[in-house]
Amino acid sequence: MRKEDSSELEISLLLEAFYHKYGYDFRQYSRAHIRRRIMSRMGLTGISDVALIQSKVLNDQTFAYELLQDLSITVTEMFRDQEFYKSVRKNVIPVLKTYPFIKIWHAGCATGQEAYSVAIILKEEGLYDRTTIYATDFNQQALDRAKEGIFSNAMMEEYALNYQLSGGIASFSDYFTFNYDRGIINQSLKKNIVWANHNLVTDSVFAEMNMIICRNVLIYFDINLQNKVQKLLYESLIPGGILGLGLKESLRFTDYSEKYTELDKKLRLFKKKY
Repeated sequence: MRKEDSSELEISLLLEAFYHKYGYDFRQYSRAHIRRRIMSRMGLTGISDVALIQSKVLNDQTFAYELLQDLSITVTEMFRDQEFYKSVRKNVIPVLKTYPFIKIWHAGCATGQEAYSVAIILKEEGLYDRTTIYATDFNQQALDRAKEGIFSNAMMEEYALNYQLSGGIASFSDYFTFNYDRGIINQSLKKNIVWANHNLVTDSVFAEMNMIICRNVLIYFDINLQNKVQKLLYESLIPGGILGLGLKESLRFTDYSEKYTELDKKLRLFKKKY
């Protein structure tokens, strides 16, 4: 067996072990992503063999938890991709204003910055008080950080600029209280956000959503898993509901490309057909 084939088999066995021992399924994630994260963990620990990683995962729950953090995607920021949020204001808010009550699912919310970004827009558009935002992720550590809503001053400076470039109409600092070197998001923006542990790979639908935001998550899945998750998202949306994807993501090559109309092709906003 070639060395490359042996390495792929070892990674497959590691992912199988992780799934059967802990219930987290990374078997259909992009193999390039998985390999990078495993190699990074090997570099940090000095472990030189994937098979030894597998053994450690099976016998050391603390190590397995560290690897889980590696395999999770928690890179995010407030008002990331500013043009996307401009398009939400222009193309999505008018649709949401037609509903008496609004349910938004932020799937794969990581540490919550983008969920808070949407909350700010809804506040500015007079929609927040009639909206419930369901912000979910399978990484409980990320969810715990999201619930706190605490960001360093360095982050705050970056996020304030993002907010301005995304079409913000107030002072960004109005949405925070400040304590020493950090900003804490106001309770008024937390009250309608429900944080929940949910795994897009293994869990079921969130029904009757008016909008689903699932940005920069699908790029880490292979095409079969993308189709599976797209089915979940599609079935969770009401007819006419809005789907927002990341700028490098698409419905092309999935089974659901014909089931939506494009609200904004460039910025990946789609409307479920009736």
